[in-house]
Amino acid sequence: MITDLPGVRVGHWTDSRAATGCTVVLFPDGTVASGEVRGGAPATREVALLDPTRSVARIDALVLTGGSAFGLASADGVVRFCEERGMGFATPAGPVPIVVALGLFDLMVGDPEVRPGHAEGYAACEAAGRGPVETGRVGAGTGATVGGARPVPAGTAPATRQPGGLVSATARVGDLIVAALVAVNAAGIPSAGDELALDLADTPGPVGFGNTTIGLVATNAALDKVGCHLVAQGAHDGLARAIFPAHTRSDGDAFVAAAVAGPAGVPAGVDAVRSLGVHVVARAIGSLAGIGSRSGDR
Repeated sequence: MITDLPGVRVGHWTDSRAATGCTVVLFPDGTVASGEVRGGAPATREVALLDPTRSVARIDALVLTGGSAFGLASADGVVRFCEERGMGFATPAGPVPIVVALGLFDLMVGDPEVRPGHAEGYAACEAAGRGPVETGRVGAGTGATVGGARPVPAGTAPATRQPGGLVSATARVGDLIVAALVAVNAAGIPSAGDELALDLADTPGPVGFGNTTIGLVATNAALDKVGCHLVAQGAHDGLARAIFPAHTRSDGDAFVAAAVAGPAGVPAGVDAVRSLGVHVVARAIGSLAGIGSRSGDR
């Protein structure tokens, strides 16, 4: 799990009836982060700050949320939670929490009028660190689905989308840990091959509608912000390896990469960490098989 990394805490708020939720990752002090967006329809907050050329390198929390752009309001509750605990970038007026949020579109699955907001983001923070972390149809993965890209013959009903969800995987090499936490809500199809590629060649317009795969790759490697950016790029490579097609105009695919110990972490080459990031993202997404029967696993 992503919590194999020291100091990383994860909490969920889940509304199973409305099929939506949010997941919050709280980082230890000194965590450095960057990220990258490749999907054509992102819903994000504070992602511009993750650019390696921007001045702030730290991150205090990451929010993965359902509810599309509405769900980004859940980050307000996370900011308040962090502020109350003195977490944030030091300024003369006091610490300013650095909270990045990535949203996915689940409004057509359950009740579109129920979305994570301020109170729900705060509740997810309160749940962080309370026992084992659930994966599956919880938090940001509650209303996630996959498979909307497959074309349907004219005059026939669309095929039922398959369950997506929240998944995680970890790789260890000696003292080095690289872990992924991914909310998979893709227009694409896991492990699809040439047959779908040929089908899509005859499909006009955008593929699927209102989807997104969002996530985190975290490590205890000694990385600066540029190194984290390279690892975030590798996370997208892992997504493209596991989902076909990826990064469509209908997807809001985005990843954050975080070094939880910053430059004081385990010595490791950035290419090795990036390669492990590709691996853990692909492996996490590959675990989607059977997720419907695994809902609520710990």
